[in-house]
Amino acid sequence: MFVNFRHMRKCKLVKLMTSCLLLSVVMICWEQLDLIVVSHVRSYSFRYLVNSFTYINRSLTIPREQARSFSNFPYLLDHPDKCAGKDVLLLVFVKSFPENTERRNAIRSTWGNETYIQNTLGVAVKVVFALGAIGTEKGEPFWSKKSNGSFQEQLVQEDQTYSDLIQKNFLDSFHNLTLKLILQFHWMHSRCAHARFFMTADDDVFVHMPNLVSYLLEASRKGVANFWIGRVHVGAPPIRSRGSKYYVSYETYQWSSYPDYTAGAGYVISSDVADKIYHATLTLNASIHIDDVFMGICANAVGVSPQRHVYFSGEGKAPYHPCIYSQMMTSHGHVEDIHELWRAATHPEVRRRTSGLLGKLYCAAVRAALLCKPNFVDTYPCRAAFL
Repeated sequence: MFVNFRHMRKCKLVKLMTSCLLLSVVMICWEQLDLIVVSHVRSYSFRYLVNSFTYINRSLTIPREQARSFSNFPYLLDHPDKCAGKDVLLLVFVKSFPENTERRNAIRSTWGNETYIQNTLGVAVKVVFALGAIGTEKGEPFWSKKSNGSFQEQLVQEDQTYSDLIQKNFLDSFHNLTLKLILQFHWMHSRCAHARFFMTADDDVFVHMPNLVSYLLEASRKGVANFWIGRVHVGAPPIRSRGSKYYVSYETYQWSSYPDYTAGAGYVISSDVADKIYHATLTLNASIHIDDVFMGICANAVGVSPQRHVYFSGEGKAPYHPCIYSQMMTSHGHVEDIHELWRAATHPEVRRRTSGLLGKLYCAAVRAALLCKPNFVDTYPCRAAFL
């Protein structure tokens, strides 16, 4: 039998070159492959097979004196009597950078307008803004007259007008968001512990306050405990890529999965959970700079689990439509359009168009068309269309 050795050598050469090419591609893409595939496999294995989050609690527990370093900053602006003598349904803390004055003003005139909420919805909701101190070109990590006195004076004037800025003397930056979260829980514990619910939100989040108030009133009438709702992340792995702002080193967090947590853009907890989280912050290492993850770590330590609410958004904006507004709780990424969205979402026509059998059937079809798309992510899930 005749064998073409030249053809065989050519086939082997092609196979070798193909193997080298594939190996090169894998090596080039390994970091991304590890980030997307391998890290998630490890995370879900840890979450569902090992499920030993008690190790996390043990590894992050530190002495109270050491934990105090994450909260022991003096107040620059404070309003200890903000909730005094009032039956507060909801305390809202909006995380804001000092320079975001326009965002704060937009919230004050729309969904965070306390007067509108009291007069129209008949409940007391207190809205305050959590701030750190602005940094300097020299990197000074706190406010001082020689560095940013003039800017601080602008914040003081703003606060004299609105009486809603809560500021502590730590550098306000993305990597200090956990310090800002601790500020919120410590302030509520000492200033507004009688509020029935607590919410934290970003300053580019839109909150449909009429819908939220209605939902919380119903929950309050039923009596709630261990209440924590938002956009839930289950089995999320730490990001190990140094180029990401969410990068967390093994020294900071050695485990392959985070405890379940809700997206930091906006979530709501009951007062009993807020008290438990406060006490957890007294003994846990807050070096991890991702505030919503730290919230999940604290909640795991005290035995509280988040509950998914399909109308709390993730990173994306909700579709603009009355059938969405009728169910909306939060939507993320609103700055320039917040006034327009507020007017549209709270217009009386929304209720009329979406009520009754025909209105509900119409809205189910519209929501399915808007939400059930393969490329529509980070907002409400498809099943929200049918609730």
